[in-house]
Amino acid sequence: MDFDRKELIRTAIEQQKKAYAPYSGFYVGAAVMADSGKVYTGVNAENASYPAGICAERAAIFHAVSCGERRFEAIAIVGGMGGVNTACCQPCGICRQVMREFCDPEKMRVLMAKSPEEYREMTLDELLPESFGPEDLPER
Repeated sequence: MDFDRKELIRTAIEQQKKAYAPYSGFYVGAAVMADSGKVYTGVNAENASYPAGICAERAAIFHAVSCGERRFEAIAIVGGMGGVNTACCQPCGICRQVMREFCDPEKMRVLMAKSPEEYREMTLDELLPESFGPEDLPER
């Protein structure tokens, strides 16, 4: 798949500055690229009632869905304590499942980045093998 990986990561890093993480101190930014080529962003937003928060990846995807997008090709994720990225940030299991809803897992590229120059790239299928998706449900 041909797209500017470094630019997608830079967009996630820029968004990371907007994260709201007063409880964990772990700031995450995400940028998801739709099949249309448009990029949508999200950040983690925590809440005093911990389960009420949302991860950056899901925030970006749901932002795109609210704008009419339904299929995604790639996502870049960055995260770190105090907004300092010391390692490549991986998506949690819930975010992996949400990604699965809106992509071809064999083609969806997941960029887990520390910086635009230092990142790991995997397909969603590699991160979520033998996954359950919409096609596994009976037709209605």
